[in-house]
Amino acid sequence: MYHEGNRALQDAFGSRALADRLDERLRRDRFNDDDKAFIESLGFFFLATADAEGRPDCSFKGGPPGFARIVAPDLLVFPDYDGNGMFKSLGNLGVNANVGILFLAFGEAPRRLRVNGTAEVVGDDPLMAQVPGAQLLIKVTPVDIFPNCPRYVPNLQLVEPSIYLPDADAPPVEPKWKSFEIFEGVVPARRR
Repeated sequence: MYHEGNRALQDAFGSRALADRLDERLRRDRFNDDDKAFIESLGFFFLATADAEGRPDCSFKGGPPGFARIVAPDLLVFPDYDGNGMFKSLGNLGVNANVGILFLAFGEAPRRLRVNGTAEVVGDDPLMAQVPGAQLLIKVTPVDIFPNCPRYVPNLQLVEPSIYLPDADAPPVEPKWKSFEIFEGVVPARRR
């Protein structure tokens, strides 16, 4: 789990034994029932990817609670929804399958869970039919799953969900920026 850069700083700060204990006791490569309940209770997470040269990108991914799901002990899936069309994260996955995901819960009981692994983007998976608004599906195979200290997570609360969350019973709400003059003629039609 650690490389020489990690080890050099662990040694400089005297935390190698602590880091090893965290790895021995808390790190795993399969999701457990608690991980599943936590992940599926959330309406967002942060996804880190990198291109073929290792240049990083970090993206916010959001949806209704349960949009990210654990479908097997070694498989996390989440949909890709209509966005800005840049495909930074998913494009990176086409050339570098490595991902880092940070799940966060704010509030009175803050919590963090990190998932590092590999991912693939699919467009013809039967699971997509179960996810309103999905245009693609991302399948993540975990390598390292471990909790992260929530000490610095602020006590925030959700005021209201985004009006853009996909809803199987309603047409999608288009963001205003897609109708701005500077984007006239270049915004593709939404896939259904």
